[in-house]
Amino acid sequence: MTEAKRPTINWMDVLWLVFLAGLALLPPVREIHKQLILLGFGVIQLGEGRLIARVPRRGPAYIVLLKIALATLLIDHTGELSINSSYYPIYYLPVVTAAEYFGPWSTLVWTSLASAAYCSYLSPTLNPAIAEYEITQESYFVLAIRVLFFFLAAMIVNRHVVENRRTTQRYQELAETLAETNRRLELAQAEARRSERLAALGQLSAGLAHEIRNPLGVIKGSAEMLTQKLGAADPLVTELAGYISTETNRLSALVTRFLDFARPLHADLTPQDITAVLDRALNDVAQFWKGAPVQVEKEYEAALPLVPLDESLSEQAFVNIVQNAYDAMGTGGGKLRVRARKSRASSRDGGSLDGVEVRIEDTGPGIPPELREQIFNPFVTTKKTGVGLGLSIVSKIIDGHRGTIRVEGAEHPAVAAPGQGASFVIFFPAANEQTAVGETAHLVIS
Repeated sequence: MTEAKRPTINWMDVLWLVFLAGLALLPPVREIHKQLILLGFGVIQLGEGRLIARVPRRGPAYIVLLKIALATLLIDHTGELSINSSYYPIYYLPVVTAAEYFGPWSTLVWTSLASAAYCSYLSPTLNPAIAEYEITQESYFVLAIRVLFFFLAAMIVNRHVVENRRTTQRYQELAETLAETNRRLELAQAEARRSERLAALGQLSAGLAHEIRNPLGVIKGSAEMLTQKLGAADPLVTELAGYISTETNRLSALVTRFLDFARPLHADLTPQDITAVLDRALNDVAQFWKGAPVQVEKEYEAALPLVPLDESLSEQAFVNIVQNAYDAMGTGGGKLRVRARKSRASSRDGGSLDGVEVRIEDTGPGIPPELREQIFNPFVTTKKTGVGLGLSIVSKIIDGHRGTIRVEGAEHPAVAAPGQGASFVIFFPAANEQTAVGETAHLVIS
């Protein structure tokens, strides 16, 4: 069991209670109404924070109104003529409270209301005893001085509060800016670490691939020689040689994937219509999966900007993603939704880029949330027989196009049931105005 926290006492509230107790001990001491009014001030002061927390918009107004009412009652019970009561500074309480919670103009309004409540005792209707006295011009001057001091105190306190709010807001904005800068720095550091790992893995993969490919050629050639020499005499030799040849081809394809991952990709970027590349990729995969019960939906926004693309590499990236979607849905089929729309994304220097967002969604089992940040790393895969290089190559190609790629859950329930489906979101920056159509930008993706 954890020890319950003891309630803490605000020392400012304690000072308030001490000051109010001091007023209660001053004459007139036996005035019961005075003691009750001061007790009311103490209760309001202690409960002020709770009331404002519960009613944040109207709470400050309620507090100021209550303090004005109690201040008016207090001077009514502490002076023969009321307006001459020595307790008139009690009006500083609602005035200062208004200055703490409101802006300059609202503070002036509340101070005027408090001053009006104090001056109301000059009215014979509200204070019949005033008719028995003659008010001199000097008395009016004294009253005006008191009221002006109400406004002076209100403005001084309000100015301090407003400056404090501005300073707090600046600190909050600075803290948010620092937090955003730290986030970008962490992303940059993570990207740098990932790039270092990819570079090391690329060098290792290239070396291993070259070393493995030569023995594979010897093995495959030997199996073919055995088939030619002994195949007719021994059917078992033919069968085993076939197994060797098949597995050698599979290993050779795997080595090719390693080389694709390791070698620098030379991208020739030219402004193109991205929907045409998407259509070709979809047709290529559909031909390979001919007859698969997959329903393809395409939603292309009109008047999409041209995007600098390497036609071959970008089509390879789309084919890999669509192929994975078909694999995930399997022979049972499903729905594949491809969308392209205008979008804007943050650039690496903190600005923003206009471009095209491509979203490819499927109704497969989806990718677990804990793997979504790692799925583009080498050798990370959700397939039982996968190697985990396909999406790494896709990420490499997208990076070479200065784009971004991420994976999410399916965005629309019409595409996949809740908790199912994967959505690959790819952003390509649009061709800038300085790059004319047909101009080629050579980029090496290492």
